[in-house]
Amino acid sequence: MPIETKLPKVGTTIFSVMSQLALEHKAVNLGQGFPDYEPPLALREAVTRAMSDGCNQYAPGIGLASLREQIALKTMRLYGRKVDPATEVTVTSGATEALFAAIAAIVRAGEEVIVFDPAYDSYEPAIELQGARAVHIPLTVPDFSIDWQRVRDAVTPRTRMILVNTPHNPSGAVLSASDLDELAEIVRDTGIVVLSDEVYEHIVYDGALHQSVLRHPELAERSIVVSSFGKTYHCTGWKVGYAVASAALSAEFRKVHQYLTFCTFHPAQVAFAAFLASHPEHYLELPAFYQVKRDRFRELLKPSRLKLLDVPGGYFQLVDYSAIRDEDDQAFCQWLVVHGGVAAIPLTPFCETPPGTRLLRLCFAKNDATLEAGAERLCRL
Repeated sequence: MPIETKLPKVGTTIFSVMSQLALEHKAVNLGQGFPDYEPPLALREAVTRAMSDGCNQYAPGIGLASLREQIALKTMRLYGRKVDPATEVTVTSGATEALFAAIAAIVRAGEEVIVFDPAYDSYEPAIELQGARAVHIPLTVPDFSIDWQRVRDAVTPRTRMILVNTPHNPSGAVLSASDLDELAEIVRDTGIVVLSDEVYEHIVYDGALHQSVLRHPELAERSIVVSSFGKTYHCTGWKVGYAVASAALSAEFRKVHQYLTFCTFHPAQVAFAAFLASHPEHYLELPAFYQVKRDRFRELLKPSRLKLLDVPGGYFQLVDYSAIRDEDDQAFCQWLVVHGGVAAIPLTPFCETPPGTRLLRLCFAKNDATLEAGAERLCRL
């Protein structure tokens, strides 16, 4: 029986494609954004203890109370925002689930969601599945900043949500306090909800502060903020994230979440609650941990013909390869994995229309041996 697809533009994600090619060609995988080192030992041991202690059945649908309390404490400590763990914090099965649940809960058929290109590839399918339309606004190259006048011009009576991502994947760009003021001015006196993807919230460099929308009282009242334990604790495979929002927005969010995954991996929640309480220094020290990797990787790539863009946040390095080959980014990434022995991610799949740049994304959340091997191959090009 022929099936009419609801997502005609969607195939296998570029991350899966490039990781599979890396395996086939024995390439150094600097593409998909996962660390090749382990989570903290104390955290792994806490998960094992939780399983041995019998925490193997359903957790509460909204998340363990102890974990929600720790998230609330962290939110207050870092951003000065007091949130109620009972009504304003929800634990999810990864950030991608939280993003989908937020879009499904708020956006209705015929409405519009403003996204910024390059945009993470899960955003648009989630929007389209609601019968809504993603309105793409290109970020300004080379610093990947937002042109707020273009945002104002794009807002219509159908605009239901604006989706921001800071630190930004794939560019590493970060929003400033003045950016938040611009955003607040645009959504003021409207019914627009802000969805803020902040999974790299603890990976901001050179002494800068992460400008979460939770720091901005006006925005915090009308926003759903999504974060990820996987990015912070080097355990992307555990798929644990969370959403912070007002009680009213959280109530709508939870209606979808309960029928999407219902609850999240119980032993990991127990472990994260304990680890957040006993080791708050982990996320406080994360910027320095990744800044060493960023600076080391950039130093290793200096002899190459790649032009390195600035990296204010996140754990990805954008490079301009135009001095090596003059072809589109998807073709170059295919060539690179076969002939250069390195897997990278092109930017085109993150954009509504080809960006016309010669840029690709490299992940430096890797151990030293991986970074050295990848850089050595890239310097031979």
